[in-house]
This record gives sequence, structure tokens and C-alpha cells, in this order.
Amino acid sequence: MTDTQAVRAPLNTGEEPQGDLCIRTLAMPADTNANGDIFGGWLLSQMDIGGGIFASKIAKSRTVTVAIEAMNFRKPVYVGDLVSVHANLVKVGRTSVTVHLEAWVLRRKELCAILVTDGNFTYVSIDDQGHPQAVQRQEPLIIT
Repeated sequence: MTDTQAVRAPLNTGEEPQGDLCIRTLAMPADTNANGDIFGGWLLSQMDIGGGIFASKIAKSRTVTVAIEAMNFRKPVYVGDLVSVHANLVKVGRTSVTVHLEAWVLRRKELCAILVTDGNFTYVSIDDQGHPQAVQRQEPLIIT
């Protein structure tokens, strides 16, 4: 896959989160919108924080968000929901890392996690001066 190819968010049809747990937090009253639900921007920021942590591990450097694609706001998040963000690597480009993020909630009266939001986030690896730099490729492990 080249850096210029479009990346589509995979559809999670399962009943459990896919990928690495990056962040877990509690939705609080201060995070609500005018309707009393959790503000979508707050949820997006939590996903971006988790994705940035994951991308920095892959790139082995500081990363910055450059694009958010294919966001799907599937269900609302409520005060008291435990929000978990899970990441899957979609692709590694020369300077970029694309990550598929899923936000799941555990509600107080529910037994199973609920997928509330997912999408693809692209991060660019940067140096100490803030300039894009090549993602450090990990050498394959050769066992003899």
C-alpha cells in the first residue's frame, strides 16, 4: 500500500473491542453538551490522545495528528460511562502512521461493552524541531 492510497475504516461487527487498549477514562458531567450527553468533541479528543500514544510507540518518536477520516458516531456516551479507546495499526507510511481507533463504553446497567465511535486517525512522526521525519522501521527478527 502506498502513502497516497485511501484507507477505509474496517467495520467491527464483533461484540468486543479490537486492538490494543490505549486509554480508559470516565465520562463526567463537565464533559456534556447542551442536551446532557457527552460532547462529541470530548470523545474525539480522548480518541486522539489514545491514538497518539499508540502512534508514538509505533514511530518511536513524537507524533502529531494530521488527519481524521471515516469517523462513525454510532451511539451516544452518557455521564458515568467508562470509555475505553482501542487501536489497530492500519498502515505505516514513510513519515506517517494510520491507526483505526474504536471507542467503547461500559454503562452502569449493561453487562457488555458497546461500540460508540470509531474512525481512522493519521499521525506524522516529527523531530525535535517539529519537522516530519521518517518512521523508524523495526528490523525483522531473524531466528537462526
